[in-house]
Amino acid sequence: MKRDHRPVNAIDRRTFCAAAGVTALAAVASHPADAKTAVDDGGSAQPQLITGNGEWTYKVSAGWGRLPAGTVFGGTHGGIATDKAGHVYVSTQSATGILVYSPDGTLEKTIANQYPEVHSMVYAEESGEEFFYTTVQTGTSKENWLFVKMKTDGTVVQKITAPPEAGFKVPNEWRLTAAVPAPDGSIFIANGYGDSRLFRFDKDGNFRASFAGKGKTDGLFDCCHGISVDTRYEQPLMLVCDRENRRLCHVDFDGKFVSSITQHLRRPCQVSFHGDFAVVSELEGRVTILDRDNAPVAFLGDNPHKEEWANYQLQPADIAPAFFSAAHGCHIDQQANIYVSDWNHTGRVTRLARRL
Repeated sequence: MKRDHRPVNAIDRRTFCAAAGVTALAAVASHPADAKTAVDDGGSAQPQLITGNGEWTYKVSAGWGRLPAGTVFGGTHGGIATDKAGHVYVSTQSATGILVYSPDGTLEKTIANQYPEVHSMVYAEESGEEFFYTTVQTGTSKENWLFVKMKTDGTVVQKITAPPEAGFKVPNEWRLTAAVPAPDGSIFIANGYGDSRLFRFDKDGNFRASFAGKGKTDGLFDCCHGISVDTRYEQPLMLVCDRENRRLCHVDFDGKFVSSITQHLRRPCQVSFHGDFAVVSELEGRVTILDRDNAPVAFLGDNPHKEEWANYQLQPADIAPAFFSAAHGCHIDQQANIYVSDWNHTGRVTRLARRL
């Protein structure tokens, strides 16, 4: 197999900071009172919450995505995506389904209300039509743990449930976490909350094969939580967030393990790409930017309060605006703005605006 990049197999935060000579956060305000201050065009002082470093320095977009008074997200244990027009889609753990925002953060509508727990969303354009490849944990019609391909208005065009060929013998073995379309049109599904196998189906939803399984060694996963198609190299590969093994792995589309490209992460959940860079949400209070060599070049929202990491019971108001507590969903748009959803029981979505 040809690969034209240098894999990085063991780079942690300490190594990166020592080598690059930077702190993990160039400027993070832990409280609004500590924020940097800027003056707007009207002459009034406006606090700016800044996170990141170098060319990956970001400002928190205060108030972006605010819901109507008296409403909450109902949990943001899901994903984030954008369509061709720039609308931002955020899945929630509530009967509101998927929230659809205009780029400025105004809530326009909700879709897929019959699926109150969409765990992942991947955008795809096929023959001029736009779709989301989603995984669903709970549906209002007792449709649980299934793959759903839908249009951007929520219209369902395809479903896949647990295949008989999987050989499941007890309940809850099929607990899928992510799905992506492969370059040849086949569909890959990660059974991350189940037995950590990857399943391949053809474009019509027919079972074709399964790969991997639960374990610590190369080629096995311990919660293959997120999967995405990595096109940064000569040969497209599938990138797997091997969450509990704290690493990212490359697998080819025949299901063969290629390599572990980055280790010592803080429970990686999902990945979104921008050119040669990858944005990784980590459940233990951080977002990491990796370059083409899969070396960290920036850390965003790096939360120093370990008691807040992956703490589902936190109230969003108790989390400093420029920190993450449990970064679950992430997405980087065409302008390199980053959207992150924190995993907690009432939900939290943050937009980070690229500072140019």
